Amino acid sequence: MKKKSYIALALLAALAAAPLVAAPAVAQVAAAPAPTPPTEEVRRPDLIADYFAADPATASRGAVIVLGGSEGGLGGSRNLARRLAADGFNAIAVSYFGEAGQSPRLNEIPIEPVGAALVWLQARPEAAGPIAIVGVSKGAELALLTASREPRIKAVAVGVPSSLVWQGIDQTGAPTGSSWTVEDQPLPYTSYDFSRGFVSIFALYAGAVDTAPAEAEIPVERIAGPVLMISGQADTLWPSADMAARIERRLQAHDFAFPIVNIAYPDAGHAVFGPPIRDPNAPALQAVLSVGGTIPALVSARADGWPRVLAFLREALSH
Repeated sequence: MKKKSYIALALLAALAAAPLVAAPAVAQVAAAPAPTPPTEEVRRPDLIADYFAADPATASRGAVIVLGGSEGGLGGSRNLARRLAADGFNAIAVSYFGEAGQSPRLNEIPIEPVGAALVWLQARPEAAGPIAIVGVSKGAELALLTASREPRIKAVAVGVPSSLVWQGIDQTGAPTGSSWTVEDQPLPYTSYDFSRGFVSIFALYAGAVDTAPAEAEIPVERIAGPVLMISGQADTLWPSADMAARIERRLQAHDFAFPIVNIAYPDAGHAVFGPPIRDPNAPALQAVLSVGGTIPALVSARADGWPRVLAFLREALSH
């Protein structure tokens, strides 16, 4: 089988699994029965986003930028932003690819929409104060990358993160370069490992981590605030627990001046980050097993992890 065919199989499988991580299967059993519509929808050439304002009586200072994963669009990030607003945070869900007017594939995607969201938030009186960023999976990669370049981001909370900039994703198997660009210039990246052919999605990533070029490592030590990471040791999409540990070691090696929280839940998979599961017996929940872990471990990790995320954000935004 030719390399392009390997890529097509791998990325088709990745995209098939990705929506389970951030949106449909998990969110439907975790979200409130009647979703609250966005306070404001932003549809501009430089920013496609949904903003959810928290109750002014209980809102924390500042705001949170929310990034979903490789499912693209606003589906996953919108669900998380809506829940964060219900929990007392002004939150803006940002699409970086996959919505109308944006690239349909995750390849050489500009990171600038995150900066546009930051500027947009700073113009909102109710969002005055520090800005945090929350990202899941590829959104975690983007969150860490952007925060390492943007000192106005004062806290980072990520689920199943990456320590590296990775090769892009195209569901047709077409060639891809870097996932990200800055000022139209592709960033250095780590290529997938096809040294053994296509074994699994996980192997494409795990086999490349140790040999990744130094310039593809995200310079997380430049982040201007505390970092929280949540991962699952049974993640079968990519080695998030290992990459979170590498991020932690890099921060420590650079005498990072802010708190570092790294939580890796045993037997939990790639869907570990997010609000508690409302119905552990919901049939849709079975779908998340495709990205690793067990349902009891996922339910337990979500119940423990989400309050930690909220506490982390409240503390970070209080200064």
